[in-house]
Amino acid sequence: MNQITKLSFIGICMAFVVIALGAWTRLVDAGLGCPDWPGCYGFIVFPTNEAEIALAESRYPMFPYDINKAIPEVVHRYFAAALGLVAIFLVYLSFKNTKDRSIRGWSIFLLFFICCQGLFGYLTVSLKLLPIIVTTHLFGGFATLTLFYFLYLKSRNFEIFNQINISNLKVIAGIAFLVLILQIFLGVWTSTNYASLACADFPTCQGSYLPEMDFKSGFNLNQEVGPNYLYGLLDNPARVAIHYSHRVTAILVTILFLILMSRLWFSNAAPLASTLGILLLTQITLGIINVVYVLPLYVAIAHNLVAACLLLALFTINYLAWKK
Repeated sequence: MNQITKLSFIGICMAFVVIALGAWTRLVDAGLGCPDWPGCYGFIVFPTNEAEIALAESRYPMFPYDINKAIPEVVHRYFAAALGLVAIFLVYLSFKNTKDRSIRGWSIFLLFFICCQGLFGYLTVSLKLLPIIVTTHLFGGFATLTLFYFLYLKSRNFEIFNQINISNLKVIAGIAFLVLILQIFLGVWTSTNYASLACADFPTCQGSYLPEMDFKSGFNLNQEVGPNYLYGLLDNPARVAIHYSHRVTAILVTILFLILMSRLWFSNAAPLASTLGILLLTQITLGIINVVYVLPLYVAIAHNLVAACLLLALFTINYLAWKK
């Protein structure tokens, strides 16, 4: 593998870590574990002794210090910053080691995108967890992973890819990809609005297949935050509407994936059908466990990571179907 391929692979691995850390931070309600940015209560890392803690709380009296929330937030920030360094080196290598303008262009765009992610990280804190900002930031983590993966594919010539011809699956693969993106957005919106446990039973929701729902409030992208959005401000019908939408779209994703898998199975890309099926079954299982066992931390984190794997698997299928 060349240096760009190796570094983009490192970027993929680190992007997975950042997504996991972002999920961890969100699930333990540590989004405001540090009320300032890029520091933490004015410190480079976070306060550790009594004197530092006292100073921290005097600086931000509205935000009592909790080291159990500061640690996830700080660790997430530093890993995200390290991902930015990887992107900088990728730009450098793209100009040093290749004349491929496409790789250079995508490397620059990736660096720009990560800088935008940093901006949204700042806005997440400064705007006190405004849902649309947090959702954009979290969704951007999946996009960052996909961009690293795209650079990895472009910089490494897989001979087996040249033998695969699934151009007849462009339409179904493209539709499935778009619906999966919608489903990931709904999953992020569910988490951002603290709606993961709005339906505490399965397969029903609050004992009904059609519970009371308020879609207008649930999908209001211009919500007012107040002092902050920690633990959410929506009433229960609005949260139920968000959670219910995520479940319904999961059914649509499953149907589209089954159609795509059936088509892939009779092509020379059959292993991709098996991969997609295993990931889909795993994701559905994790989603059900999250509801039945009241959002176990590591299961919820795994749910995010498997969603990322599904995204890359479907991106690979589209990459092969749309290649020239």
